[in-house]
Amino acid sequence: MVSGIVTTILLVLFVAGWVWAWSPKRKNEFDAAAQMPLDEDREIRQ
Repeated sequence: MVSGIVTTILLVLFVAGWVWAWSPKRKNEFDAAAQMPLDEDREIRQ
């Protein structure tokens, strides 16, 4: 019984995290974060 409740809670948290990560409002923020390592390399070389 308890393991079923825990599994359900974890599934709901996973789906909520997935929805948050793939939200269109987060796209610009994640795109900027993806470019950070490349921007740091350019700064070091200059």
